[in-house]
Amino acid sequence: MKTLAMNKESGADKATVECGGEQRSVHRYCGYCRHCSGIRVGRRLIPNPQGRAADEVRRGSAPDENLMQALMMFNTYVRDGTAVECDDDAGEGYLPRYGA
Repeated sequence: MKTLAMNKESGADKATVECGGEQRSVHRYCGYCRHCSGIRVGRRLIPNPQGRAADEVRRGSAPDENLMQALMMFNTYVRDGTAVECDDDAGEGYLPRYGA
């Protein structure tokens, strides 16, 4: 498990991390990546809410709207957080959570 420090631009709501040798947007990539385990807010690790929401939708125990709510929660955690927890120990980089 790796901890990737977020680089935030002052005055803008942008956060990036070094992923697979590239600077990637946390909002556009990390939430949708299978390697993203959660966001570090202070000393707490908050699990990525999209993983649980996707599992519930696949099982049919939750409506599709839960994915949108999970994304909004993820973005709130990114705003307050300082780092991304990533289980990409092999250095593969971005791996889509949904689809192929």
